[in-house]
Amino acid sequence: IARRIWIAVALVVIVLLAAGAWLAFKALTVKNELEAARAQVAVVQDGGDVEPALASMGVHAKAATDAANDPVWKVFEFLPVAGDNLRAVRLAAESLNVLSNDLALPILKDDGSGTGITARAMPIMLVTAPRIQALADEVEAAAASPFLIGPVRDGIDQVAEVIVPAAPMVASVPTLLGAEAPMDYLLVFQNNAETLPLGGSAASQTLMNVDKGSLQIINQAGSGDFDNGNSVDVEIDQSAIDLFSEYLRSHVNTSVSRPDFPTAARVLTSFWNRDIDQTEIDGVISVSPLALQRILKATGPIQVGDIELNDTNAVKILLSEAYSRFDPKVSDVFFALAAVEVFNRVGSGQFNPKAMIWAVTGSIENGGIMVDSEDSAIAPLIEDQRVAGVLPTSNDTATTVGVFFRDTSASKIDFYMKSSAAVIGTCEAGTSTFAVSSGLHLDITQDAADDLPQYVKSQHWGSEKFRTEVFVYGPPGTAFGSATVDGVDIRPLRTDIVDLGRPVAMFETFLAPGESATVNATFTGTGTFGPLELRTTPMINATETVLEGAPCT
Repeated sequence: IARRIWIAVALVVIVLLAAGAWLAFKALTVKNELEAARAQVAVVQDGGDVEPALASMGVHAKAATDAANDPVWKVFEFLPVAGDNLRAVRLAAESLNVLSNDLALPILKDDGSGTGITARAMPIMLVTAPRIQALADEVEAAAASPFLIGPVRDGIDQVAEVIVPAAPMVASVPTLLGAEAPMDYLLVFQNNAETLPLGGSAASQTLMNVDKGSLQIINQAGSGDFDNGNSVDVEIDQSAIDLFSEYLRSHVNTSVSRPDFPTAARVLTSFWNRDIDQTEIDGVISVSPLALQRILKATGPIQVGDIELNDTNAVKILLSEAYSRFDPKVSDVFFALAAVEVFNRVGSGQFNPKAMIWAVTGSIENGGIMVDSEDSAIAPLIEDQRVAGVLPTSNDTATTVGVFFRDTSASKIDFYMKSSAAVIGTCEAGTSTFAVSSGLHLDITQDAADDLPQYVKSQHWGSEKFRTEVFVYGPPGTAFGSATVDGVDIRPLRTDIVDLGRPVAMFETFLAPGESATVNATFTGTGTFGPLELRTTPMINATETVLEGAPCT
């Protein structure tokens, strides 16, 4: 009997050793394939060529998935401690496999049918969304294990950063593309030649319908089509009215004056519904010429009439040369036609994926693209994201200071405006001080200003001088300290207002061609502050920024 027991034990040991050896072989395969797949994730994140990187990632992710779904591997996942690591590795492999082979590559692949990328993406996302959501939940649970070893934790955390935010997006995008019901979006094209805090004059708008992935232009309007001077019925904080005046809701052009895109979206929607048509708008999307020029690097040149726009000349033509070629109304139409042509290219999938990722992410980061919606399918996707166009309400992740500009001379002079903004943070005896300075320089000679088209000059002072307001928003939880100015014709206007939960210092500058002005404001506060961050108006000539020092942490 004893001999039989020892034989049985020996057989069990042999089986376990064999299983362990087999598992070790599979683990080595999975390790090598996953490392290769993760390397391709890094290539995509760093702006490398998307399609070949995804294809390579797909090959390695599938090989890793096949190896990790071995029956022996599944059995060993039930072991304490080691099983958590095996499960995390398998889920990482399966996640990359699904994201690449079942989602991204099929969407990017042109099947020759002429179907646009939006229409092509919708059914693919509908099929893959449940699997991606299930994997995201499993990945989050696996990443929460306290028993993961260093390399496994690094790997599952990297995968979690991709799949967890992707899951709700993939699930919601079909709805956004009109899978369940047609969706109507108001596209607002901001003109940065007339600077306003969120970008520029909202003079041109287009209503776009999306139905089952197909895009269609429904209606278009310019500033002259609206009943300007008659305020729309939108409730806005008194602090915003005190800073930006009733013009915030009485003129469609200046509806983007407050550095808060949800406010602008409500006003713009109300203007459209009151003066153009009663379409129930599901979302508002803002795009600037700065963003359009970046996107043209991905789509290639477009033709608008007899003019070619490309990734090097679009801003100059749209925001400067158009005013010498066309009268004001025609220039607004020209701008809208250009934006629509770009959207048609994007919707049809005629673009380079690598360049498009660069263009969109960069434009979102500098405020050139913003999105707002109260629709339950859209709102969670953009909440607290840079694309939402909102200032953070706390200092937990970062301490954000805002410096924004508004042209109030009724001109298009900001093609020539140069700007700078700097924040210096200090901590002394538990109190943080934020010293903010901002400079403006009108980089044009008087003779050149005299030769500008009348529409570019100030409606009030011609080419003699131009008025720009500067708004400095301190961090949440701070109080205004002091304000100083350096320039010929410049003064503080208000320093007693709290807007969007932040103290605000407001200045008025008058610049003649060639002149400069600097404004300074300080804010103080106690408590814990994150690293310094600066938000500014997206200017044609990018604002030079400086962040120095550190507040109390």
